[in-house]
Amino acid sequence: MKHIAIVILNYNGRDFLEKFLPSVYATTYANWTLYVADNASTDKSVDFLQRQGFELHDANEKNQNFETQKAGARKYFVLDKNYGFAGGYNRALAKVEADYYMLLNSDVAVAPDWLDALAAVLDEKPAAAAVQPKILMQAHQHSEVQLFEHAGAAGGWIDKWAYPFCRGRVFDDLEEDKGQYDDEAEIFWATGAAMLVRANLFHAAGGFDADFFAHMEEIDLCWRLKRMGYAIYCAPKSVVWHVGGGTLPKTNPQKTYLNFRNSLAMIVKNTGGAWWLWVVWVRLLLDGVAGLRFALSGQWGNVWAIVRAHWRFFLWLPRMIGRRRLPKNSKSAFAFNRAGIYNKSIVYQSFVKNKKRFLDLF
Repeated sequence: MKHIAIVILNYNGRDFLEKFLPSVYATTYANWTLYVADNASTDKSVDFLQRQGFELHDANEKNQNFETQKAGARKYFVLDKNYGFAGGYNRALAKVEADYYMLLNSDVAVAPDWLDALAAVLDEKPAAAAVQPKILMQAHQHSEVQLFEHAGAAGGWIDKWAYPFCRGRVFDDLEEDKGQYDDEAEIFWATGAAMLVRANLFHAAGGFDADFFAHMEEIDLCWRLKRMGYAIYCAPKSVVWHVGGGTLPKTNPQKTYLNFRNSLAMIVKNTGGAWWLWVVWVRLLLDGVAGLRFALSGQWGNVWAIVRAHWRFFLWLPRMIGRRRLPKNSKSAFAFNRAGIYNKSIVYQSFVKNKKRFLDLF
């Protein structure tokens, strides 16, 4: 049985840890270790972890026997500053040995058997690099009506202009979970809120792009993994419930800034040939439309966030062009497995044709 390191990157999330760690402790998978990597929190998260029986992790421990390691061991370590989601995970996972990494947000409740279906995908499909569970809204966890959660839903897709959306979530329109996406399916990207990824491939792909800090980094990683010849899956038999927006609320201008900046950088890094120039040009125009919508609703902080994102992107452009290379024997930017790509504009389909459900797009 493969050893799974469940790694939670924490930043001032003590309240979430206190609320949701008990569900992780109840995990029934037989071979796992729980790590909490603290991103220099100031809310006494580490004190709480110590009271919960977490032991300080020795990153120099090597050649661990994963088959005999005690399931459910709890460990923690503290980073020297807040490196964000991307940089924080890169540093954390450099300290952890496992067959698979389970990247889990602190604001997620999990079902007891959540790891079993996820591990089965990677065990049974050598071409699978990463897999995510079905992501539902935690606020509705104990309700009859279950809604998909924004960050991942039943698996991530992108459209022809690299706009991300999900099975069960198109922009801000969330569907009720009625079992319509309960099939195991290949997707384009797996959510960073709950992603099981092969440890060796995470490192072979270069990990997350630390410059992203937060947001879009998991899509960028999955895009690189697909270009390396691998596939990404959603296994809906595994279910988790996500609060979402635990660090940055959806309306926060900083989130707008990170999303708009990082999406443009991701396009440059991964889109084939000179096609990225056209895609970036279209996205800049559509970003202008988004800025106009923000202005009409009086959200001037978000308007300025888009302006800042564009300036930073242009400053980054030479660096992002330099990151277009992949390891040897990778697929070209055009020849990789294109499952999860919608060959139309999701903006047009959603806002002009009023298609708000994933299944209505086809």
